[in-house]
Amino acid sequence: MSDESPLPSPIPGQQLWSGMSFPAWVRLLAQHRFAMDRCYWPVVLRNTAVSFLSSLLGCVQTFRYGREVARTPIREPPLFVLGFFRSGTTLLHDLLALDPRHTFPNTYECFLTHHFLLTEDFVTRRYPLQSKRVMDDVPMTWDQPQEDEFALCMLGQPSFYLNISFPNRLFQDADIESLPPRARAAWKRTLYRFLQAVTLKRPGRLVIKSPLHSKRIRVLLELFPEARFVHIVRDPYRVYASTIKMLRAMTSTFGLQRPTFAGLEELVLSRYPLMMGKLEADRPLVDPARFHEMHYEDLARDPVGQLRTLYDALALDGFAELQPRLEAYLAKQAGYRTNRYHMEPGLRDEISRRWAEFIHRYGYDKEESPSAQVSGL
Repeated sequence: MSDESPLPSPIPGQQLWSGMSFPAWVRLLAQHRFAMDRCYWPVVLRNTAVSFLSSLLGCVQTFRYGREVARTPIREPPLFVLGFFRSGTTLLHDLLALDPRHTFPNTYECFLTHHFLLTEDFVTRRYPLQSKRVMDDVPMTWDQPQEDEFALCMLGQPSFYLNISFPNRLFQDADIESLPPRARAAWKRTLYRFLQAVTLKRPGRLVIKSPLHSKRIRVLLELFPEARFVHIVRDPYRVYASTIKMLRAMTSTFGLQRPTFAGLEELVLSRYPLMMGKLEADRPLVDPARFHEMHYEDLARDPVGQLRTLYDALALDGFAELQPRLEAYLAKQAGYRTNRYHMEPGLRDEISRRWAEFIHRYGYDKEESPSAQVSGL
């Protein structure tokens, strides 16, 4: 399997983890027995200092805003965007965030979680973020929608994403449902309080996106019984190739070890049926009127029509106000092209065998499957 764009070289200066609390950062290092490669020691020392500062600022934010955050109601049930990694969840999240009735955690809030109520306005005005995601060159800014999963990492909660830090050690799957009751309650409380803080900053209907939420429907319903869900699926063969590229890029750029990538293919091959199987098992818990499924290929071909269908299916108001914003945004994105991949026949056969249930369920085993109708994706 290959794609047309090179992977980034390891860049020890770039780190996801500088926004973690000091206890969470030290716990992460200790959990992996401080097994970082020697070249990353300067990064570790710098992140340790920054995490200590984040914790201090977090204490100030709690003193200043803690009661106000705790009293902030989440009036409307959130809308959760579900889907396996690289299935189009980012595109859908970005489009839904254009609705002025919606609110969402942004990049600053998800990576500098402890103190964004104190510092976001000051920092983002003076230090604009102009970067690109390492896996697909999608531009990143402070105010764009971001995965709340990163905020949970910064707040010291278990997450699959923490494996990126030490990629040569055994990957651990953070299954929230299997946590002890106290730890599970802490996870739910942490997520809810973070979303309250986001709502205090920018009120509105929350639109939340994390691929890992795809296997947490039961827990999310415990927090938000009337929540709505939209599940986006994509050609599984492209999903596999793109997920491999994402994990290689993120561990190369943000890990504390030079990754060997040993076992990466098996990791992705095994995680897809586990995550999608859990989503399908929990889907009956949701009222069908609050669950909508779409194909990425349909969204890429007709975003306006697909968003209109989504709004109708989930009884969301405000599409007429969203449509001109949506059309203006799409006009600016017209030149973007996704990565291309070449897959060896043997690997394709292995994916077909191990993901057969979901290839069939989502309609990708037909000659006129959604993927066959779109070129250049």
